[in-house]
Amino acid sequence: MSDWRDPFADDEVAQERATRRAERERRRREEEARESVGDRVREEMADEPSPAPVSATPVVPPPSAPPPTVEQASPPPVDEQSFFDDLPDEPVPTAGVPPSRPSSAAINRRRAASLIGVGILIVAVAAIGVFLSRRGGEEAPVTEPVKNRKTIEVVVPEGFDRTQIAQVAKKGGLKGDYLKATQSVKGFDLAKYGAEDAENLEGLLFPATYELFKGAKVEDLVEKQLEAFEANIAEAGIDNAKKSGYTPYETVIVASMVEREIAVPEERKLAASVIYNRLDEGTPLGIDATIRFEDQNYSGQLVQSRLAKDTPYNTRINSGLPPGPIGNPGLASLEAAASPANSDFFYFVVKPGSCNEHTFVETEAEFFEAEQAYQDALAAEGGSPTEC
Repeated sequence: MSDWRDPFADDEVAQERATRRAERERRRREEEARESVGDRVREEMADEPSPAPVSATPVVPPPSAPPPTVEQASPPPVDEQSFFDDLPDEPVPTAGVPPSRPSSAAINRRRAASLIGVGILIVAVAAIGVFLSRRGGEEAPVTEPVKNRKTIEVVVPEGFDRTQIAQVAKKGGLKGDYLKATQSVKGFDLAKYGAEDAENLEGLLFPATYELFKGAKVEDLVEKQLEAFEANIAEAGIDNAKKSGYTPYETVIVASMVEREIAVPEERKLAASVIYNRLDEGTPLGIDATIRFEDQNYSGQLVQSRLAKDTPYNTRINSGLPPGPIGNPGLASLEAAASPANSDFFYFVVKPGSCNEHTFVETEAEFFEAEQAYQDALAAEGGSPTEC
């Protein structure tokens, strides 16, 4: 038995066949292992597809060498001898199916779905915010769309006081108590204008034409008036009045008297100069409009007994400024009070036969002369000697 030897051991062809057979078996096992790993990878990619690469250029094989298919991966049975003879020396690449990537259309659909989801989330959060903001308080009333709501114009004439504006607001159909709404407004700093001791907002309710929704509240009008006041005193240069020793609120008081006394625009700065000249001298202003405001008497005659009565707004007796504005001045009067004319005038008297024009004079003698001319015309006419 020890002398026996394989008769084919020296057969080179047989040895080569055995080597190829072993190599084929090794490749088969590797192929099975790769296919197992590929199956797992494809399952994971099916659950969570990979995003498309930034730049993907497909590799297209030449027409003469089409990519192998699954059927081609397993050649038909052949004779074992010819099979081994034809096997190449180098390993043959496997014909596995590459994992599929999502198409561009699919990616776009996913992106669109994501954007829609985000939009729904934003709307939901906003709705929750509105719901929470209404909790614990009165639910906001349902109103018709703004574009369908009717508006009204509320015209506040220059010089009107709070009582007169309240009547305008009532006629305009505004809801609420205007006088109560103008006692004070939360957030509006009166001290900013030197008006911390003011009893109400008289003088700061700017006169203009305001557009409001039909059925609006008086608070809506007040809010707009205060906003307009702040804008107009800035334009009038009221802040510069501090250099003259007067606060913005005191300047507004001067402007309110100019507004009530003067109808001719060219006379506003002259009238303001008369007021400041008398204030500087400590002389009573002698402006009857302050008494009319106090009495709410804007048309009847002021009798002598009333002019002699000592009341806070009687500037015939009390020197200095009255306690507060006697109305709400417009821009022209604010500008006049902020920048009065440079004059030595100390008096002004209504000019008879005119439309509320005035004669401005410096001396007391000139004043008495102008005053006598007015009284004579008043007696002759049996009433106001002015013609408008």
